[in-house]
Amino acid sequence: MPPRPTSGVRLDAFTDRYAQRTHAMTASEIRALFAVASRPEVVSLAGGMPNLSALPLDAVGKLMGELVQTRGAQALQYGSGQGDPHLRELICEVMALEGIEASSEDVVVTVGSQQALDLVTRVFVDPGDVVLAEAPSYVGALSTFSAYQAEVVHVAMDEQGLVPEALRETLAAVQAAGKRAKFLYTVPNFHNPAGTTLVEQRRDEVLAICQRAGLMVLEDNPYGLLGFDGPPTPAIRARGGQDDVLYLGSFSKTFAPGLRVGWVLAPHAVREKLVLAAEAAVLCPPTFNQLAVAEYLSTQDWQGQVRAFTAMYRERRDALLDALRQQMPAGASWTHPTGGFYVWVTLPSGLDAKVLLPRAVTARVAFVPGTAFFADGTGNAHLRLSYCYPEPDRIREGVRRLATVLQEEVELRNTFGQTRARTSAPQASSPAPDLA
Repeated sequence: MPPRPTSGVRLDAFTDRYAQRTHAMTASEIRALFAVASRPEVVSLAGGMPNLSALPLDAVGKLMGELVQTRGAQALQYGSGQGDPHLRELICEVMALEGIEASSEDVVVTVGSQQALDLVTRVFVDPGDVVLAEAPSYVGALSTFSAYQAEVVHVAMDEQGLVPEALRETLAAVQAAGKRAKFLYTVPNFHNPAGTTLVEQRRDEVLAICQRAGLMVLEDNPYGLLGFDGPPTPAIRARGGQDDVLYLGSFSKTFAPGLRVGWVLAPHAVREKLVLAAEAAVLCPPTFNQLAVAEYLSTQDWQGQVRAFTAMYRERRDALLDALRQQMPAGASWTHPTGGFYVWVTLPSGLDAKVLLPRAVTARVAFVPGTAFFADGTGNAHLRLSYCYPEPDRIREGVRRLATVLQEEVELRNTFGQTRARTSAPQASSPAPDLA
Protein backbone atom coordinates (compact mmCIF):
# COMPACT_ATOMS: atom_id res chain seq x y z
CA MET A 1 0.00 0.00 0.00
CA PRO A 2 1.26 3.52 -0.78
CA PRO A 3 2.19 5.56 2.30
CA ARG A 4 -0.46 7.84 3.68
CA PRO A 5 0.10 11.57 3.19
CA THR A 6 1.53 13.27 6.21
CA SER A 7 0.77 16.76 7.42
CA GLY A 8 3.99 17.92 5.79
CA VAL A 9 3.02 16.74 2.30
CA ARG A 10 1.72 19.44 -0.04
CA LEU A 11 -1.17 18.36 -2.24
CA ASP A 12 -0.36 21.11 -4.77
CA ALA A 13 3.32 21.79 -5.29
CA PHE A 14 2.50 24.93 -7.26
CA THR A 15 0.57 26.70 -4.51
CA ASP A 16 3.14 29.42 -3.93
CA ARG A 17 3.65 29.99 -7.67
CA TYR A 18 0.12 30.87 -8.73
CA ALA A 19 -0.84 34.44 -9.52
CA GLN A 20 -2.76 36.18 -6.77
CA ARG A 21 -5.89 36.38 -8.90
CA THR A 22 -6.19 32.57 -8.94
CA HIS A 23 -7.10 32.60 -5.26
CA ALA A 24 -10.61 33.72 -6.21
CA MET A 25 -11.03 30.98 -8.84
CA THR A 26 -13.55 28.43 -7.60
CA ALA A 27 -15.94 26.09 -9.37
CA SER A 28 -19.41 27.56 -9.75
CA GLU A 29 -22.28 25.85 -7.99
CA ILE A 30 -23.90 25.22 -11.37
CA ARG A 31 -20.86 23.47 -12.79
CA ALA A 32 -20.58 21.35 -9.65
CA LEU A 33 -24.17 20.19 -10.21
CA PHE A 34 -23.66 18.91 -13.75
CA ALA A 35 -22.34 15.47 -12.78
CA VAL A 36 -25.38 14.79 -10.60
CA ALA A 37 -27.96 16.57 -12.73
CA SER A 38 -26.98 14.62 -15.85
CA ARG A 39 -28.07 11.32 -14.33
CA PRO A 40 -31.20 10.08 -16.14
CA GLU A 41 -33.13 9.50 -12.91
CA VAL A 42 -32.66 13.15 -11.83
CA VAL A 43 -35.01 15.83 -13.12
CA SER A 44 -32.67 18.75 -13.69
CA LEU A 45 -34.25 22.16 -13.28
CA ALA A 46 -30.74 23.54 -12.80
CA GLY A 47 -28.75 24.13 -15.98
CA GLY A 48 -29.85 26.55 -18.70
CA MET A 49 -29.06 24.33 -21.69
CA PRO A 50 -30.97 25.32 -24.82
CA ASN A 51 -33.21 22.54 -26.12
CA LEU A 52 -32.11 21.72 -29.67
CA SER A 53 -34.88 19.23 -30.40
CA ALA A 54 -36.64 21.83 -32.54
CA LEU A 55 -33.52 22.53 -34.62
CA PRO A 56 -33.58 20.91 -38.11
CA LEU A 57 -30.33 18.98 -37.71
CA ASP A 58 -30.59 17.45 -41.19
CA ALA A 59 -30.60 20.90 -42.77
CA VAL A 60 -27.82 22.10 -40.49
CA GLY A 61 -25.73 19.02 -41.27
CA LYS A 62 -26.20 19.53 -45.02
CA LEU A 63 -25.27 23.19 -44.66
CA MET A 64 -22.03 22.34 -42.86
CA GLY A 65 -21.13 19.60 -45.31
CA GLU A 66 -21.56 21.95 -48.24
CA LEU A 67 -19.53 24.57 -46.41
CA VAL A 68 -16.55 22.22 -46.22
CA GLN A 69 -16.98 21.07 -49.80
CA THR A 70 -17.27 24.54 -51.32
CA ARG A 71 -15.28 26.77 -48.94
CA GLY A 72 -13.25 24.32 -46.90
CA ALA A 73 -9.90 25.97 -47.55
CA GLN A 74 -11.25 29.20 -46.07
CA ALA A 75 -13.42 27.67 -43.34
CA LEU A 76 -10.57 25.60 -41.92
CA GLN A 77 -8.01 28.41 -42.01
CA TYR A 78 -7.10 31.22 -39.62
CA GLY A 79 -9.26 34.31 -39.92
CA SER A 80 -9.52 37.88 -38.75
CA GLY A 81 -9.13 38.66 -35.08
CA GLN A 82 -12.22 40.86 -35.31
CA GLY A 83 -14.29 38.17 -36.97
CA ASP A 84 -15.59 37.35 -40.44
CA PRO A 85 -16.76 40.56 -42.21
CA HIS A 86 -19.90 38.98 -43.68
CA LEU A 87 -20.96 37.55 -40.33
CA ARG A 88 -20.47 40.96 -38.73
CA GLU A 89 -22.83 42.46 -41.32
CA LEU A 90 -25.42 39.79 -40.56
CA ILE A 91 -25.02 40.44 -36.83
CA CYS A 92 -25.98 44.06 -37.47
CA GLU A 93 -29.17 42.82 -39.14
CA VAL A 94 -29.93 40.68 -36.09
CA MET A 95 -29.41 43.63 -33.73
CA ALA A 96 -31.68 45.79 -35.90
CA LEU A 97 -34.60 43.65 -34.67
CA GLU A 98 -34.08 45.32 -31.29
CA GLY A 99 -33.76 48.82 -32.70
CA ILE A 100 -29.96 48.96 -32.85
CA GLU A 101 -28.34 50.82 -35.74
CA ALA A 102 -24.71 49.77 -35.98
CA SER A 103 -21.76 49.48 -38.31
CA SER A 104 -20.16 46.09 -38.81
CA GLU A 105 -16.84 47.85 -38.22
CA ASP A 106 -17.77 48.19 -34.55
CA VAL A 107 -18.67 44.51 -34.07
CA VAL A 108 -16.12 42.09 -32.62
CA VAL A 109 -16.96 38.39 -32.94
CA THR A 110 -16.12 36.39 -29.83
CA VAL A 111 -16.06 32.78 -28.63
CA GLY A 112 -19.52 33.06 -27.15
CA SER A 113 -20.62 36.14 -25.27
CA GLN A 114 -18.74 34.76 -22.26
CA GLN A 115 -15.47 35.69 -23.99
CA ALA A 116 -16.92 39.12 -24.68
CA LEU A 117 -17.46 39.51 -20.92
CA ASP A 118 -13.87 38.49 -20.34
CA LEU A 119 -12.47 40.89 -22.94
CA VAL A 120 -14.45 43.88 -21.69
CA THR A 121 -13.43 43.20 -18.09
CA ARG A 122 -9.81 42.73 -19.10
CA VAL A 123 -9.77 46.01 -20.97
CA PHE A 124 -11.49 48.13 -18.31
CA VAL A 125 -10.96 46.60 -14.86
CA ASP A 126 -7.91 46.83 -12.63
CA PRO A 127 -7.72 44.89 -9.35
CA GLY A 128 -9.94 46.59 -6.78
CA ASP A 129 -12.09 48.46 -9.30
CA VAL A 130 -15.83 48.50 -8.69
CA VAL A 131 -18.31 46.83 -11.03
CA LEU A 132 -22.02 47.37 -10.46
CA ALA A 133 -24.26 44.37 -11.10
CA GLU A 134 -27.88 43.52 -10.49
CA ALA A 135 -28.84 41.53 -7.41
CA PRO A 136 -29.03 38.68 -8.27
CA SER A 137 -26.70 38.49 -11.28
CA TYR A 138 -25.52 36.00 -13.91
CA VAL A 139 -23.02 33.63 -12.31
CA GLY A 140 -20.72 33.58 -15.35
CA ALA A 141 -20.31 37.35 -15.17
CA LEU A 142 -19.60 37.22 -11.44
CA SER A 143 -16.91 34.60 -12.08
CA THR A 144 -15.29 36.80 -14.71
CA PHE A 145 -15.34 39.89 -12.49
CA SER A 146 -13.85 37.86 -9.64
CA ALA A 147 -11.10 36.49 -11.88
CA TYR A 148 -9.99 40.06 -12.62
CA GLN A 149 -10.21 40.97 -8.91
CA ALA A 150 -13.05 43.44 -9.30
CA GLU A 151 -15.19 44.47 -6.34
CA VAL A 152 -18.78 43.69 -7.28
CA VAL A 153 -21.40 45.98 -5.75
CA HIS A 154 -24.97 44.80 -6.24
CA VAL A 155 -27.92 47.00 -7.23
CA ALA A 156 -31.45 46.03 -6.19
CA MET A 157 -34.09 44.72 -8.60
CA ASP A 158 -37.84 44.33 -8.41
CA GLU A 159 -40.50 42.83 -10.69
CA GLN A 160 -39.79 45.54 -13.31
CA GLY A 161 -36.04 44.97 -13.38
CA LEU A 162 -33.21 47.14 -12.12
CA VAL A 163 -34.47 49.86 -9.75
CA PRO A 164 -33.27 53.31 -10.94
CA GLU A 165 -33.38 54.86 -7.46
CA ALA A 166 -31.30 51.98 -6.11
CA LEU A 167 -28.79 52.64 -8.88
CA ARG A 168 -28.56 56.31 -7.86
CA GLU A 169 -28.08 55.37 -4.21
CA THR A 170 -25.47 52.74 -5.01
CA LEU A 171 -23.51 55.14 -7.20
CA ALA A 172 -23.59 57.75 -4.43
CA ALA A 173 -22.38 55.20 -1.87
CA VAL A 174 -19.51 54.10 -4.12
CA GLN A 175 -18.47 57.71 -4.70
CA ALA A 176 -18.74 58.51 -0.98
CA ALA A 177 -16.34 55.65 -0.33
CA GLY A 178 -13.81 57.33 -2.62
CA LYS A 179 -14.19 54.72 -5.34
CA ARG A 180 -15.28 54.81 -8.98
CA ALA A 181 -17.45 52.23 -10.69
CA LYS A 182 -16.13 51.18 -14.09
CA PHE A 183 -19.42 49.94 -15.55
CA LEU A 184 -22.91 48.68 -14.83
CA TYR A 185 -23.51 45.07 -15.86
CA THR A 186 -27.13 44.28 -16.70
CA VAL A 187 -29.19 41.53 -18.34
CA PRO A 188 -32.30 43.57 -19.20
CA ASN A 189 -34.33 40.95 -21.07
CA PHE A 190 -35.64 37.79 -19.37
CA HIS A 191 -33.00 38.07 -16.71
CA ASN A 192 -30.72 35.24 -15.69
CA PRO A 193 -31.50 34.21 -12.96
CA ALA A 194 -34.47 36.38 -11.97
CA GLY A 195 -36.61 35.95 -15.11
CA THR A 196 -37.65 39.62 -15.04
CA THR A 197 -37.49 42.19 -17.85
CA LEU A 198 -36.45 45.82 -17.46
CA VAL A 199 -39.48 47.92 -18.45
CA GLU A 200 -39.07 50.52 -21.19
CA GLN A 201 -39.38 53.60 -18.98
CA ARG A 202 -36.63 52.32 -16.72
CA ARG A 203 -34.33 51.62 -19.65
CA ASP A 204 -34.30 55.30 -20.51
CA GLU A 205 -33.89 56.27 -16.85
CA VAL A 206 -31.06 53.82 -16.19
CA LEU A 207 -29.20 55.02 -19.29
CA ALA A 208 -29.67 58.66 -18.29
CA ILE A 209 -28.34 57.98 -14.76
CA CYS A 210 -25.28 56.24 -16.15
CA GLN A 211 -24.62 58.94 -18.73
CA ARG A 212 -24.77 61.69 -16.08
CA ALA A 213 -22.38 59.70 -13.90
CA GLY A 214 -19.99 58.90 -16.75
CA LEU A 215 -20.69 55.20 -16.17
CA MET A 216 -20.50 52.72 -19.02
CA VAL A 217 -23.31 50.17 -19.43
CA LEU A 218 -22.51 46.57 -20.29
CA GLU A 219 -25.77 45.25 -21.77
CA ASP A 220 -25.78 41.44 -21.95
CA ASN A 221 -28.67 40.22 -24.10
CA PRO A 222 -28.57 36.52 -24.98
CA TYR A 223 -32.33 36.02 -24.56
CA GLY A 224 -33.73 39.17 -26.19
CA LEU A 225 -35.34 37.42 -29.19
CA LEU A 226 -36.95 34.73 -27.04
CA GLY A 227 -39.94 36.72 -25.80
CA PHE A 228 -43.34 35.03 -25.46
CA ASP A 229 -45.70 37.99 -25.70
CA GLY A 230 -44.68 40.21 -28.60
CA PRO A 231 -41.84 41.76 -30.58
CA PRO A 232 -38.46 42.44 -28.92
CA THR A 233 -38.19 45.43 -26.62
CA PRO A 234 -35.75 48.05 -27.99
CA ALA A 235 -32.35 47.57 -26.40
CA ILE A 236 -30.70 50.04 -24.04
CA ARG A 237 -28.06 50.45 -26.77
CA ALA A 238 -30.83 51.64 -29.13
CA ARG A 239 -31.80 54.54 -26.84
CA GLY A 240 -29.03 57.00 -27.58
CA GLY A 241 -26.33 54.94 -25.95
CA GLN A 242 -23.94 54.63 -28.88
CA ASP A 243 -21.05 56.09 -26.87
CA ASP A 244 -22.04 54.71 -23.46
CA VAL A 245 -23.25 51.12 -24.01
CA LEU A 246 -21.32 47.98 -24.89
CA TYR A 247 -23.80 45.43 -26.18
CA LEU A 248 -23.19 41.67 -25.92
CA GLY A 249 -25.03 39.13 -28.07
CA SER A 250 -24.88 35.41 -28.75
CA PHE A 251 -26.15 32.72 -31.09
CA SER A 252 -26.08 30.15 -28.29
CA LYS A 253 -29.79 30.56 -27.46
CA THR A 254 -31.15 31.21 -30.97
CA PHE A 255 -29.07 28.68 -32.93
CA ALA A 256 -26.51 26.35 -31.34
CA PRO A 257 -24.48 26.83 -28.13
CA GLY A 258 -21.83 24.33 -29.19
CA LEU A 259 -20.62 26.62 -31.97
CA ARG A 260 -19.65 29.24 -29.37
CA VAL A 261 -20.26 32.32 -31.51
CA GLY A 262 -21.08 35.61 -29.82
CA TRP A 263 -20.21 39.26 -30.27
CA VAL A 264 -19.70 42.63 -28.67
CA LEU A 265 -20.78 45.94 -30.22
CA ALA A 266 -18.56 48.73 -28.91
CA PRO A 267 -17.66 52.37 -29.59
CA HIS A 268 -14.94 52.58 -32.21
CA ALA A 269 -12.01 53.29 -29.87
CA VAL A 270 -13.04 50.53 -27.48
CA ARG A 271 -13.40 48.11 -30.37
CA GLU A 272 -9.70 48.47 -31.18
CA LYS A 273 -8.73 47.50 -27.62
CA LEU A 274 -11.11 44.55 -27.66
CA VAL A 275 -9.64 43.23 -30.93
CA LEU A 276 -6.12 43.46 -29.50
CA ALA A 277 -7.21 41.64 -26.36
CA ALA A 278 -8.97 38.96 -28.41
CA GLU A 279 -5.94 38.41 -30.61
CA ALA A 280 -3.76 38.03 -27.52
CA ALA A 281 -6.15 35.40 -26.16
CA VAL A 282 -7.16 33.28 -29.18
CA LEU A 283 -5.61 34.91 -32.30
CA CYS A 284 -9.03 34.69 -33.97
CA PRO A 285 -12.44 33.14 -33.31
CA PRO A 286 -12.97 29.78 -35.09
CA THR A 287 -13.50 30.50 -38.78
CA PHE A 288 -15.54 27.38 -39.51
CA ASN A 289 -18.03 28.16 -36.76
CA GLN A 290 -18.43 31.74 -37.95
CA LEU A 291 -19.01 30.75 -41.57
CA ALA A 292 -21.48 28.07 -40.44
CA VAL A 293 -23.50 30.68 -38.54
CA ALA A 294 -23.32 33.07 -41.49
CA GLU A 295 -24.56 30.35 -43.87
CA TYR A 296 -27.38 29.51 -41.46
CA LEU A 297 -28.48 33.14 -41.25
CA SER A 298 -28.23 33.58 -45.03
CA THR A 299 -29.92 30.39 -46.22
CA GLN A 300 -32.32 29.24 -43.50
CA ASP A 301 -35.54 30.67 -42.07
CA TRP A 302 -33.75 31.46 -38.83
CA GLN A 303 -36.42 33.85 -37.57
CA GLY A 304 -39.00 31.12 -38.08
CA GLN A 305 -36.70 28.82 -36.13
CA VAL A 306 -36.55 31.35 -33.30
CA ARG A 307 -40.36 31.35 -33.26
CA ALA A 308 -40.31 27.55 -33.00
CA PHE A 309 -37.90 27.74 -30.06
CA THR A 310 -40.05 30.39 -28.44
CA ALA A 311 -43.21 28.29 -28.72
CA MET A 312 -41.41 25.33 -27.17
CA TYR A 313 -40.04 27.39 -24.28
CA ARG A 314 -43.42 29.05 -23.69
CA GLU A 315 -45.01 25.60 -23.27
CA ARG A 316 -42.33 24.62 -20.77
CA ARG A 317 -42.66 27.93 -18.91
CA ASP A 318 -46.38 27.34 -18.60
CA ALA A 319 -45.82 23.82 -17.30
CA LEU A 320 -43.43 25.07 -14.65
CA LEU A 321 -45.64 27.93 -13.48
CA ASP A 322 -48.69 25.68 -13.37
CA ALA A 323 -46.82 23.05 -11.35
CA LEU A 324 -45.48 25.65 -8.93
CA ARG A 325 -48.97 27.04 -8.43
CA GLN A 326 -50.39 23.60 -7.68
CA GLN A 327 -47.55 22.02 -5.72
CA MET A 328 -45.47 24.53 -3.79
CA PRO A 329 -46.05 24.94 -0.06
CA ALA A 330 -47.51 28.08 1.46
CA GLY A 331 -45.04 30.93 1.78
CA ALA A 332 -43.21 30.18 -1.47
CA SER A 333 -43.34 32.73 -4.29
CA TRP A 334 -41.81 33.11 -7.72
CA THR A 335 -41.38 35.36 -10.73
CA HIS A 336 -43.40 35.07 -13.95
CA PRO A 337 -41.03 35.41 -16.92
CA THR A 338 -42.33 36.59 -20.29
CA GLY A 339 -39.43 34.98 -22.14
CA GLY A 340 -36.07 33.33 -21.68
CA PHE A 341 -35.28 30.28 -19.55
CA TYR A 342 -35.65 30.97 -15.81
CA VAL A 343 -37.94 31.35 -12.81
CA TRP A 344 -36.63 32.79 -9.52
CA VAL A 345 -38.20 31.20 -6.44
CA THR A 346 -38.34 32.63 -2.93
CA LEU A 347 -38.62 29.89 -0.30
CA PRO A 348 -40.97 29.81 2.70
CA SER A 349 -39.56 31.72 5.64
CA GLY A 350 -36.56 30.12 7.27
CA LEU A 351 -35.66 27.63 4.52
CA ASP A 352 -32.15 27.61 3.07
CA ALA A 353 -31.76 26.54 -0.57
CA LYS A 354 -28.12 25.52 -0.18
CA VAL A 355 -28.93 23.33 2.82
CA LEU A 356 -31.87 21.77 0.99
CA LEU A 357 -29.96 20.94 -2.20
CA PRO A 358 -28.51 17.56 -1.02
CA ARG A 359 -31.99 16.46 0.08
CA ALA A 360 -33.42 17.53 -3.27
CA VAL A 361 -30.78 15.58 -5.18
CA THR A 362 -31.56 12.54 -3.03
CA ALA A 363 -35.19 13.05 -4.09
CA ARG A 364 -33.91 13.12 -7.70
CA VAL A 365 -34.45 16.76 -8.57
CA ALA A 366 -31.82 19.48 -9.05
CA PHE A 367 -31.93 23.27 -8.84
CA VAL A 368 -29.39 26.06 -8.38
CA PRO A 369 -29.25 27.74 -4.95
CA GLY A 370 -29.57 31.51 -5.00
CA THR A 371 -26.17 31.92 -3.38
CA ALA A 372 -24.55 31.26 -6.79
CA PHE A 373 -25.88 34.58 -8.07
CA PHE A 374 -24.55 36.96 -5.42
CA ALA A 375 -20.93 38.07 -5.15
CA ASP A 376 -21.14 38.03 -1.35
CA GLY A 377 -22.67 34.56 -1.09
CA THR A 378 -26.08 35.73 0.13
CA GLY A 379 -29.31 34.63 -1.52
CA ASN A 380 -29.83 31.37 0.38
CA ALA A 381 -33.56 32.13 0.68
CA HIS A 382 -33.87 31.74 -3.11
CA LEU A 383 -33.31 29.24 -5.88
CA ARG A 384 -33.32 29.30 -9.67
CA LEU A 385 -35.37 26.88 -11.75
CA SER A 386 -34.74 26.41 -15.46
CA TYR A 387 -37.53 25.21 -17.74
CA CYS A 388 -35.78 25.28 -21.12
CA TYR A 389 -34.55 21.68 -21.40
CA PRO A 390 -36.89 19.10 -19.77
CA GLU A 391 -40.16 17.98 -21.35
CA PRO A 392 -43.26 19.48 -19.71
CA ASP A 393 -44.17 16.22 -17.95
CA ARG A 394 -40.66 15.99 -16.52
CA ILE A 395 -40.90 19.58 -15.35
CA ARG A 396 -44.13 18.81 -13.48
CA GLU A 397 -42.58 15.74 -11.90
CA GLY A 398 -39.50 17.71 -10.91
CA VAL A 399 -41.63 20.35 -9.21
CA ARG A 400 -43.59 17.63 -7.41
CA ARG A 401 -40.35 16.20 -6.02
CA LEU A 402 -39.04 19.62 -5.06
CA ALA A 403 -42.30 20.63 -3.40
CA THR A 404 -42.27 17.41 -1.36
CA VAL A 405 -38.78 18.23 -0.07
CA LEU A 406 -39.80 21.78 0.82
CA GLN A 407 -43.04 20.69 2.50
CA GLU A 408 -41.22 18.11 4.61
CA GLU A 409 -38.72 20.75 5.72
CA VAL A 410 -41.52 23.17 6.59
CA GLU A 411 -43.26 20.50 8.65
CA LEU A 412 -40.03 19.61 10.46
CA ARG A 413 -39.42 23.20 11.35
CA ASN A 414 -42.96 23.67 12.53
CA THR A 415 -42.76 20.50 14.61
CA PHE A 416 -39.51 21.36 16.33
CA GLY A 417 -40.00 25.13 16.44
CA GLN A 418 -36.78 25.82 14.59
CA THR A 419 -36.01 29.25 13.22
CA ARG A 420 -33.27 30.34 10.93
CA ALA A 421 -32.40 33.92 10.12
CA ARG A 422 -32.84 34.69 6.45
CA THR A 423 -30.20 36.51 4.52
CA SER A 424 -30.91 39.76 2.75
CA ALA A 425 -31.82 39.05 -0.86
CA PRO A 426 -34.28 40.14 -3.56
CA GLN A 427 -37.81 38.95 -2.88
CA ALA A 428 -40.40 37.62 -5.28
CA SER A 429 -44.15 37.40 -4.89
CA SER A 430 -46.79 35.55 -6.82
CA PRO A 431 -48.65 36.40 -8.96
CA ALA A 432 -47.07 39.90 -9.01
CA PRO A 433 -43.33 39.29 -8.49
CA ASP A 434 -41.41 41.69 -6.30
CA LEU A 435 -37.65 41.37 -6.19
CA ALA A 436 -37.03 44.54 -4.17
